[in-house]
Amino acid sequence: MPMSITHKPQAMTLSGNRQLDFRKPLVMGILNATPDSFSDPGRFFKFEDGIRRAHDIIDEGADIIDIGGESSRPGAQPVDADTESDRVIPLIDAIREFSDIPISIDTTKAIVAQKAIDAGADIINDISAFRFDAGMVHVAAGANVPAVLMHMLGTPKNMQENPSYEDCIEEIKCFFREQIDFCISGGMDRDRLILDPGIGFGKRPQDNLTIIKNLGEFKSFGYPIMVGASRKSFIPSVSGITNAADKRIGGSLASMIISVYNGCSIVRVHDVAETVEALRILRAIEESI
Repeated sequence: MPMSITHKPQAMTLSGNRQLDFRKPLVMGILNATPDSFSDPGRFFKFEDGIRRAHDIIDEGADIIDIGGESSRPGAQPVDADTESDRVIPLIDAIREFSDIPISIDTTKAIVAQKAIDAGADIINDISAFRFDAGMVHVAAGANVPAVLMHMLGTPKNMQENPSYEDCIEEIKCFFREQIDFCISGGMDRDRLILDPGIGFGKRPQDNLTIIKNLGEFKSFGYPIMVGASRKSFIPSVSGITNAADKRIGGSLASMIISVYNGCSIVRVHDVAETVEALRILRAIEESI
């Protein structure tokens, strides 16, 4: 395992001359404005609770806030665009009143993404990699914003119904090639893409371990890699320790640390303060004489 968390100098420019600087791993803090997320169901569903959580995410040192208004847990039922917009747009509007932190909109719907960008969001995070709504590529291209393309088998409703791979890494790489070509042919700047292999999205526990161990395989595309292993169900499956999602901090941090060692540029996490602390210690150790 390469014992380094240093990345090649690379950045993506956002509006207002802000940047995503990938010379160090970036922490994306999760804000679920949903009543049914797997890790914190309903905790931040009310507007005032969501704003409080946004302040906490910023104060704890996150580089990005990822806001979602539709649960993507296994078995989740979809919601319509109006419902999703009503959950996320007021939060984005409000956050923009007190912070210029980069905001990612976690959605598979082009109309929600466009409304979010108009409200001040900077990044599209699409768990379907633009497969569910082909209009998403036109929104991303038109706004020239970075976009996260994530691999998933099926939909959140059925993705964990007997997922199967002959070669997990190669099949994900094939998927990325197809979606990268789709985005570029749709008018997106090839330098605005971020890849996420989709830990827990249509994966068996062993698949998740294989992906984290072999993240370097995806670096061949030349794009930043994002990993979202935080609190996922593979953690108790592997550790043998049965606990609630918000108690999986040990497994979450272990997965994050190995992901960073193996080339991850963005970690998407629930436990922001703990992740930021861990990364600071890792960097201090690496830079010590």
